[in-house]
Amino acid sequence: MGVFTFTEEYASTIPPARLFKALIVDPHHLIPKLWPQAIKSIDILRGDGGPGTIKQINFVKGSQLSSMKNRVDMLNKETFAYKHTMIDLEERFESIAYEVKFEPTPDGGSKNKMTSTYYVKGDIELKEEDIKTGKERALGMYKVVEAFLLQNPNAYV
Repeated sequence: MGVFTFTEEYASTIPPARLFKALIVDPHHLIPKLWPQAIKSIDILRGDGGPGTIKQINFVKGSQLSSMKNRVDMLNKETFAYKHTMIDLEERFESIAYEVKFEPTPDGGSKNKMTSTYYVKGDIELKEEDIKTGKERALGMYKVVEAFLLQNPNAYV
């Protein structure tokens, strides 16, 4: 099994608490409303949102995937840190783990760091297109939520 790790950082004018609430704590309500062309629904299959929770993201008809499952590994509302693992993946990946941390910046915004760790099966090579697709999906969701929060200054305060 091969392991590949990548780290990305994003800056935002949105404070970390608001981004964390919208993106991490309440995505099952917010994301399908903001991104209906991509996400049909996010269902909690097991748990209460904390560690051990299993969420299923259901994509709209015609998407590359019909659904994917995420397991919450860590959720810290005080430090705005979160870890989850994509499970039950196609035959190339054992799992993909994500660690996200939102930190405040002096200007009232946030610095957001995401580390992705891909666990591939056997001697399968991780292709740049796999990484690019994952990054684009995560950044797309992030940008949609950020735009919503900018337009709705009283949401998730």
